Amino acid sequence: MSKIILKILLLLFLLLLSTCSNKNEEISEPKINILDEDNSYWAIAYSGYRKGQNPQEKIYPTQDQIKEDLEIIEQNWNLIRTYGADQHAYDILQVIKNEKLNIKVMLGIWLDGEPEYIEDNKNQIAYGTELANEYKDIVIAINVGNESQVHWSDHKVPSQNLVSYIKEVQSKVNVPVTTADTWDYWTNLEKSQDVINAVDFLAVHIYPMWGGVDIDNAFNSTSEVYNKIVSTIPNKKIIISEAGWASYTVGELHAPKAGSEEKQMIYYDQLKKWADENKITVFWFEAFDEPWKGIGTEGHWGLFSESRNAKKAMHELYPKLKTEEPTSPSYE
Repeated sequence: MSKIILKILLLLFLLLLSTCSNKNEEISEPKINILDEDNSYWAIAYSGYRKGQNPQEKIYPTQDQIKEDLEIIEQNWNLIRTYGADQHAYDILQVIKNEKLNIKVMLGIWLDGEPEYIEDNKNQIAYGTELANEYKDIVIAINVGNESQVHWSDHKVPSQNLVSYIKEVQSKVNVPVTTADTWDYWTNLEKSQDVINAVDFLAVHIYPMWGGVDIDNAFNSTSEVYNKIVSTIPNKKIIISEAGWASYTVGELHAPKAGSEEKQMIYYDQLKKWADENKITVFWFEAFDEPWKGIGTEGHWGLFSESRNAKKAMHELYPKLKTEEPTSPSYE
């Protein structure tokens, strides 16, 4: 057999081997089914707004900035939650697709207060369903509205309108649909039952810090609240769509100096261990600090600072992102 024929056969063999390898990689890629009772996911909330950027003013992160963020996230998470059907959501999905990142998305559709923002909400619904169908290999669930029902919400939507929005989205997509709200709203069945009946699963927010609980009892408070939800609503899949601990706090709604990076690290480790052991899907809130939310508590929920430096909870996982510079304010 000539050397030319041998080279051709060798090249064909290598090509076949490469094709098989790629197929195996595709087959082995984990599939995320948020309704699966046998699996759970340690996930994270992501909004990429940096200094000078603001969703309310429609000043969005660039795709290069999003790429930097998602490459950080991808090292330890493959499921993120977003909040609005807008340019930021589009850019996130585009970056995941273009860079072939191993990240799936629970896509957010933001609902503002009605009746003032009915047209805006309809536009969110339309664009959110469009994105979900365009990026159907990435979007694994949709969240319609965030804390739009709890009594203290500043963007309340009538529950009958929310149910209509949920059903409209369900009719247009092939992924599970929910709305996210606080645990005390969900367990108030007189208020929440119609919404419970409408959603495919419950997306629950649990924040012991907002209840004045300090770190010593934070985990016990979280597990007790979760167990209460499960016993009150036993026939729905339940995920924790937000739980976290701020690294700095301002105001009277917390225990004194409740926020710190040390406490954030403790709560992160406790919550992850519990979620893994009990197969509970949890979205940690959140990946990065967002300056547009202010200099108080709301601006310091990230595991990373606005400069993308690791706070203490992330030092072991991200040694290259450690810095000698402060990553949270200090108390006077």
